[in-house]
Amino acid sequence: MTKCLGCESDEPLGFEFDIAFQPIVDAARQRVWGYEALVRGPNGEPASSILSRVTEANRYKFDQLCRIASIEKAAERFDRDDLTLSINFMPNAVYEPAACIRATLAAAVRTGFDRSRLMFEFTEDEPMRDTAHIGRIIAAYREFGFLTALDDFGAGYAGLGLLARFQPDLIKIDMELLRGVDESQPRQAIVRGVSQIAADLGIQVLAEGVETEGEFKALAAIGVRLFQGYYFGRPHVGAVRSEAFVEAA
Repeated sequence: MTKCLGCESDEPLGFEFDIAFQPIVDAARQRVWGYEALVRGPNGEPASSILSRVTEANRYKFDQLCRIASIEKAAERFDRDDLTLSINFMPNAVYEPAACIRATLAAAVRTGFDRSRLMFEFTEDEPMRDTAHIGRIIAAYREFGFLTALDDFGAGYAGLGLLARFQPDLIKIDMELLRGVDESQPRQAIVRGVSQIAADLGIQVLAEGVETEGEFKALAAIGVRLFQGYYFGRPHVGAVRSEAFVEAA
């Protein structure tokens, strides 16, 4: 197996962080489907306080440590063994997919976390320097049994063109496209079109950043099933209580 020199660096990260979890709700089943792991400061500081300290020099170390911490803390804090854990990752921080995933696999084995419950999100908000490399990452992760997701769909550096090249298991429609969707026919038409395209490709759709009952009901009427946002629950540091988030659905 090809080695990943960046992942094997012994250079310390230089700062501490914690992981918060935000629920993802399956509205059709009125049940929490999983949680997204979100970085926070060691005392609950916002993600920006940590991400501002990520540089080209420590990007690879940070990406690896976030994955490991997310799995370890999910194994400790999740209250059901069927919950999916969604982890953000930086495509540009992956040298070689099979090599860079070794620490993640080791963490899953060590904690007893089923790899089929791991989903990796790559965001459109980061420049896609090498789309062929993204394709190799998705293919490798599927071989390992992971789910893959495209975050912030409809914003950032790519859209339908990226979806034409790669078909992840799930797309997360960007919150800016969903804001006020209950009062906007054009937004509803766009979401309906994206949902139909996703269905034709065998891809699940998740509406992220949902904040109001109106937004939720409009999206549910279109056929969206998975939801994430303040309407259902804010990111939480500490043990999760999955059933506390299903009332809104």
